[in-house]
Amino acid sequence: MKRRDFIALIGGAAATWPLAARAQQPPMPVIGLLSSASAAPSAYLLNALRQGLSESGYIEGQNVAIEYRWADGQYDRLPSLAVELVRRGVAVIVATGAGGLAAQAAKTATSIIPIVFSSAVDPIRAGLVASINRPGGNATGIIQFAALLEAKRLQLHELVPNAAVIGVLLNPTNPSAETQTTDVHTAARSIGRKIQVVTASTEGEFDAAFASLVRQRSGGLLVAADPFFNSRREQLVALAARYVLPAIYEWREFAEAGALISYGNSITDAYRQIGVYTGRILRGASPADLPVVQPTKFELVINLKTAKALGLTVPNSMQLLADEVIE
Repeated sequence: MKRRDFIALIGGAAATWPLAARAQQPPMPVIGLLSSASAAPSAYLLNALRQGLSESGYIEGQNVAIEYRWADGQYDRLPSLAVELVRRGVAVIVATGAGGLAAQAAKTATSIIPIVFSSAVDPIRAGLVASINRPGGNATGIIQFAALLEAKRLQLHELVPNAAVIGVLLNPTNPSAETQTTDVHTAARSIGRKIQVVTASTEGEFDAAFASLVRQRSGGLLVAADPFFNSRREQLVALAARYVLPAIYEWREFAEAGALISYGNSITDAYRQIGVYTGRILRGASPADLPVVQPTKFELVINLKTAKALGLTVPNSMQLLADEVIE
């Protein structure tokens, strides 16, 4: 063999080495994110999700990809979006929001692809899992107790002792709406208050709902737990300030945005846990063996600056109970 031919042979073989090496690398797994909310307001939740993934060794764009499907508060879009992710062939579906509707849409779309959900409803009754400790199917996740705490949030009445009527803002498309309504009416009777329920499922309905509460002389407002409301928290907080309505919400992020008070579990911690579970499944764990996580810590956050603007005095006893007082 001539020297020139030998060099050409070696060079040609070397050129194929990178291609062969790439062919041997496993494809990057893809996570399908199905959310009832919108992208921009959910950025902080995605950061928490990515943190959980990183704890399991996965970094978006490096060794895992994420396909996003946002319903933008239109819950009836969730089933078709779930089908899109199944057709895409994702490795895991993360289904969050709409009181469990996202999880149910994913579960209906596939019985094979693993699902990690966030649900505000009982996942056993919803048909998502067989039991809390041993889910037994292709789904596991986190229970969000936000929608189950509406009665507890009526502690708002301590800040407005002279309010005979307390307004409640509900999203009628949320599957927990009926339970939320029943719970607040029962709690209101126990403290001798009247409840005025108004509803909104779009941004355009917010202003009319608040105006209605003022006409009904509501002395306070409970904004019921709902993913769409959470994605519009700055708008809701601004309306409460504009109509001078002392209001309580589900997540601490509302209080940080200027709301008077919030009470609920940590939504960012829940999303971090979703990321951890998703990473574990990508590494081979079965959702059937991963217990559904239930929050054990609930946060009371009070914004004293907002209280002052509303002319309210927050009792010292309530401040002492708070996990955080914003001054």
